[in-house]
Amino acid sequence: MSFEALKRSRGNFDKLTKELESLNKTTTTQSSGKDERLWRPELDKSGNGFAVIRFLPAVQGEELPWARLWNHAFQGPGGWYIENSLTTMNKKDPVSEDNSRLWNTGLDSDKEIARKRKRKLTYYTNILVVSDPKNPENEGQVKLFKFGKKIFDKITEAMKPEFEDEKPINPFDFWEGANFKLKIRKVDGYWNYDKSEFDSPSTIRDNDEAIEELWNKQYPLKPFLAPENFKSYDELKAKLDKVLSGVRNTGTAEDVMDPPTSPTVSKPVVNETADTSVASEDEDDGDDTLDYFSKLAEED
Repeated sequence: MSFEALKRSRGNFDKLTKELESLNKTTTTQSSGKDERLWRPELDKSGNGFAVIRFLPAVQGEELPWARLWNHAFQGPGGWYIENSLTTMNKKDPVSEDNSRLWNTGLDSDKEIARKRKRKLTYYTNILVVSDPKNPENEGQVKLFKFGKKIFDKITEAMKPEFEDEKPINPFDFWEGANFKLKIRKVDGYWNYDKSEFDSPSTIRDNDEAIEELWNKQYPLKPFLAPENFKSYDELKAKLDKVLSGVRNTGTAEDVMDPPTSPTVSKPVVNETADTSVASEDEDDGDDTLDYFSKLAEED
């Protein structure tokens, strides 16, 4: 798609809304080292965070403005299991299969183990950093943004509002999109995005030349879904067997992170189908937990 074609297509985001519907029906992580392309918000001393970002459209040659990945992250007696899930590509994955087996036993103890090994949902997209009070040097830069289901729900709500008096917007549109005010609070020890919201629609830049310049700075997202970022089923099965070492007890990052400052609220039991790899495996945003988890694994 050329830049002119991109401009002509503004206001028509049927393809994106259809993709949202598809995701609702079915319900590349860098291995080590810091990826300088990635932007991450920071909290202040009070435990709150604020920034303003703008989601950007798909790059030339790609249809969607986001890449969607599933991964698993947990610890067993044999070490850490931190791997991209083959379910990202609609293939069978040994962890999801084992979770289904555990869930089907009907035992609460097995269901709890399956929950601890559940998939984490991650998205990658291009953004323009509009305001970053903690790191103002990022402002005006095009970055990659990694986020989870809670922020994606905000995007979905903007594109498919619940109430008749709310006008749908395409948050990824240069001309008719809107800035996203990212507001982070610590709730029960975890980052909470509930107060985040979209601003009124606005053009991202004053003229098309400046907009096209931004577009040309964006990063392709398809490489996150490249086959080389996923191990084969047999490789993952061997890794899983080594991590579990015949013992079922596993830990997650939630078990080893600093204890919350406020009383912990127990997660509700979710009515899941037998295949927990598909049903309700992403109850929360797992990106911050996964990052913390990966650091622990590297320290071992």
